[in-house]
Amino acid sequence: MDEIDRAILRELQVDGRIPYAELGPKVGLSPSAARLRLQRMIDAKAVQVVGVTDPMTMGQQAMALLGLRVDGDPRAVADELSRHDEVVYTVLTSGGFDLFAEVVCAQPRDLLDFINDVVRPVEGVAAVENFPYFAIHTHRFLWHVD
Repeated sequence: MDEIDRAILRELQVDGRIPYAELGPKVGLSPSAARLRLQRMIDAKAVQVVGVTDPMTMGQQAMALLGLRVDGDPRAVADELSRHDEVVYTVLTSGGFDLFAEVVCAQPRDLLDFINDVVRPVEGVAAVENFPYFAIHTHRFLWHVD
C-alpha cells in the first residue's frame, strides 16, 4: 500500500460514497485510476467497503460494552452470543476479560433483560461487567491510515 492508496482510504473515511470523479482529483489520479486502485485493494481484501448504521437513528437507545470472564473456551461463548441480533460484535481479549461484546437494545430495560436472560445463562460465562454508553451525537469510526 503506497501513499496514494492511503490517500484514497482517508477520503473514503470522510465520505464513503464520494464519486470517483471527485475522488480521483483529490488524490492526484484520474477517476478511472482511482476506481482501479480501490478495486485492487478490495480484491486483495485489504479494504472492505461497508455501510455502518447509527443505532440511535435505528431506534436503539441502550448501548453497552460487556466485559465477560469465561470458564473454558471463550470462542464458544463468542459464537453463542454472536447469534443474537442485539450483539454488534464480539472480540477475544487477553487481560482482565476473556471476551468483549458490544450490545445495542431498544431501551435500558431491554439491555438489562438481555444481560440477565441471555448472556449470563450461556454455558461458560463466569462474570459479566456492563459498560453502558450513550451516543449523544452521531459518530463514525476513523482509522489513522499511515
